[in-house]
Amino acid sequence: MTKNILSLAPVLAMALLLTGCGSSPANHYYLLTAHDFPVTVSESPSVGVGPIVVPEYLNRKSMVYNRAGNALQVASLDLWAEPLADGIQRVVVLNLTGLLNTQDVQYFPWHPKRAPEYGVKVNILQLEAADQQVSLTAEWLVYHPASSETVQRRISKLQSPLPAGDTEAAQVAAAYSDLLYQLSDVIAGAIRSTQGDPGAAN
Repeated sequence: MTKNILSLAPVLAMALLLTGCGSSPANHYYLLTAHDFPVTVSESPSVGVGPIVVPEYLNRKSMVYNRAGNALQVASLDLWAEPLADGIQRVVVLNLTGLLNTQDVQYFPWHPKRAPEYGVKVNILQLEAADQQVSLTAEWLVYHPASSETVQRRISKLQSPLPAGDTEAAQVAAAYSDLLYQLSDVIAGAIRSTQGDPGAAN
């Protein structure tokens, strides 16, 4: 009898393991998205985006929420579908393509012999989701890669509301995307201002 029970032990253990796996909650993956624009046709100005720097506490797969005081909540099931810095870079590239009506936008690092007219660096200082709003603080630099001449350097502080009630990951991803559009619009305004565009953003 004892031998029969021992022989069944591995089978029972495997069954318990599979049962536990089957009941585990599924992970949810989220993407940042760019603003919708008409198809661009121009090849000017040429713009390069990157590097994008994010704080170490955000440099993870899990989404991070701010709680009371200095507390953070790292989500166990709400995950970014790509590294956050890569997602921010991708969205800023797409936004600047539409805002500046140019198809000549590239990722950092670019070939030194094919450097763009404008380079854009972004250092995310703060990205928070709390109290029915999200906020973004970013230091950004627009410069001429060929000469390293600074066009404009600023720290922008932006906010976007969240719906009332419990915060959902999909809402946070959408609100972050809106903040990145606002940031892209400010950066595009800095680039347009050097071209004598009267519609440039302040």
